[in-house]
Amino acid sequence: MRSARLWVVVVLMSFTALVLHVRGDVDRAPDARPLTEMPATIDARTAVDVPLDAETLAILGDGFYLNRLYLPGGDLSTASPGDRTEIGLYIAYLPTQRTGQSIHSPQNCLPGAGWTIQASQVAHFTGNDGKQYQANDNLIVNGSQSDEVLYWYQLHGRSIASDYRAKIDTLADSIRLGRTDEALVRIITQVLPGESRDAARDRAIGFAQQVVALLPAYVPN
Repeated sequence: MRSARLWVVVVLMSFTALVLHVRGDVDRAPDARPLTEMPATIDARTAVDVPLDAETLAILGDGFYLNRLYLPGGDLSTASPGDRTEIGLYIAYLPTQRTGQSIHSPQNCLPGAGWTIQASQVAHFTGNDGKQYQANDNLIVNGSQSDEVLYWYQLHGRSIASDYRAKIDTLADSIRLGRTDEALVRIITQVLPGESRDAARDRAIGFAQQVVALLPAYVPN
């Protein structure tokens, strides 16, 4: 089944690259603030940047990347274990995909890093900006550790949970708008020992609700 999905992605990527090559014009990606200017404090959490190494950046390709851990702050003496848990935020933004490169899906990257996707579904939530969003909602496992992962593609003001839908919409927008810029947003938090997955999911979604209101300045609508 996974092999069939992989071939669907390959065919879509190849067709997208062919159409973009035939068109031959340049993208009209609007100006955006650098991802590094994303607020270092979100709610009561403060960010620590986790630099990506040169080998990883070479694999990811020519784009802009943010990789952070948001650590709990303030008075933690009465905080719950969940409130004392870090949350990871990763954003990959490609201003153009006309060169044939594309955003790497966590569905492929996570297993390559030793994680097993144990459960997958689509989560729907309302951002602090009042808009509706959808995200791919995964429970991943590596040894004795379990993590809750939300990720979605941010495409011209739309959130897309499906890898395949994101490819199709990118192709459609390249023809309709002359734009192939796109971002992947991934949020990850550990499911603590004795904690339910629902509690970890609520923590990730609560963080996502705050992040989405900030995105338009860094990922153009």
